[in-house]
Amino acid sequence: MTDPLTRRAFLHGTAVAALAASQELYAQPAAADDESHWRAVAAHYDVSADFVNLENAYYGIMGRPVADDFKRNIDTLNRDNSRLLRQSFDGDGTEAIRLRLARHLGVPVDEIALTRGATESLQNLISNYRPLRKGDTAVYGDLDYDAMQYAMNDLAERRGARVAIVRVPEPATRQGVLDAYERTLRANPRARLLLLTHISHRTGLVFPVADITRMAKRRGVDVIVDVAQSWGQLDYRLPDLQADFVGGNLHKWIGAPLGLGFIHIRKERLADIGVHLGDRDYERDDIRSRVHSGTLNSAAVMTIPAALRLHEEIGTAAKGARLRYLRDYWVGRVRPLGNVDILTPDVDGMYGTVTSFRLRGQGTREQNVALARRLMDQFGIFTVARHGPVGGSCVRVTPALFTQPAQLDHLVAALRQIAAG
Repeated sequence: MTDPLTRRAFLHGTAVAALAASQELYAQPAAADDESHWRAVAAHYDVSADFVNLENAYYGIMGRPVADDFKRNIDTLNRDNSRLLRQSFDGDGTEAIRLRLARHLGVPVDEIALTRGATESLQNLISNYRPLRKGDTAVYGDLDYDAMQYAMNDLAERRGARVAIVRVPEPATRQGVLDAYERTLRANPRARLLLLTHISHRTGLVFPVADITRMAKRRGVDVIVDVAQSWGQLDYRLPDLQADFVGGNLHKWIGAPLGLGFIHIRKERLADIGVHLGDRDYERDDIRSRVHSGTLNSAAVMTIPAALRLHEEIGTAAKGARLRYLRDYWVGRVRPLGNVDILTPDVDGMYGTVTSFRLRGQGTREQNVALARRLMDQFGIFTVARHGPVGGSCVRVTPALFTQPAQLDHLVAALRQIAAG
């Protein structure tokens, strides 16, 4: 007879029922501008009415079916405690979720492991990358995530290697981006490792990852890809990126609880990523030996299937189209303003929902922190300042599925007033 603890933990009967109730809503693909449909989707999210939240690239609000499942899992875990973990979840339960995630990612289950987020995934990939030698070069871009830049610097220092930085031009074009990476790789013939971000958290620029990866591989350069911002927002599978090493998370555009991520290593390349801190819980030929996170938030892990199910019911393509529509809605109204520079191009394949701007001639850190503060204090619009682009600091705007066009009208009116001086 099946252990009732196992049934409670893994079948999520009530969660499945709650999610099934929404299936009719998502039965047919919806147009990105079908406001009645997207208002129904937005109703699944409990959002504060105290401000306009346009800073959704940090992490994603869970849909109500997911949040409800998370709460049930917390209660179950709190009640059944270590018996649940030791007798059921730490073995078959976790593996069932890992298999579900692998299918979602489009890779074999033995090529992924769960982590606490993209930062842990990428830090482990970088810090344990074995082929970098003294005199080699590690390459990253100025739009890559800060913690990953730090990890690349640390790896190079420990191995006696050099660092080269790709300066992404503004305004960005697809060819301009490709040329910048080509120039840097050509100028560094001993380049061995390249860090590449799919969607920059600084500007929202979508990089042509597959093309750059092929370019790097032709020169014998390995690529580690950061998909923290793209997974769940863009419609693709991991093999499409052509990369052997990928780190991502589930708490941004998938909408799972905070503190969840994954690491992907193509099986044939596993030996090139060292075992993490001497782990012996798993064999050296098991990807799980490349991560040792300690005790994960098990209730969050239990909620991954609910998050994936809601994401898939909405549809990756439909979600991405709606997010780009919302981005185009405000960008198209702001571009005509004479002294506001939008930092992502209006070119298919080069942007998602994340987009940054700066007031012309105002690129200092202090100016953009002040601008984000003014948007919040004066207009009730929450954004965030980002730093590092070649043209200076900027303010990031990130709509989500629950964002309404009227809220973006409010942003446009605020920027029109600010730009007018």
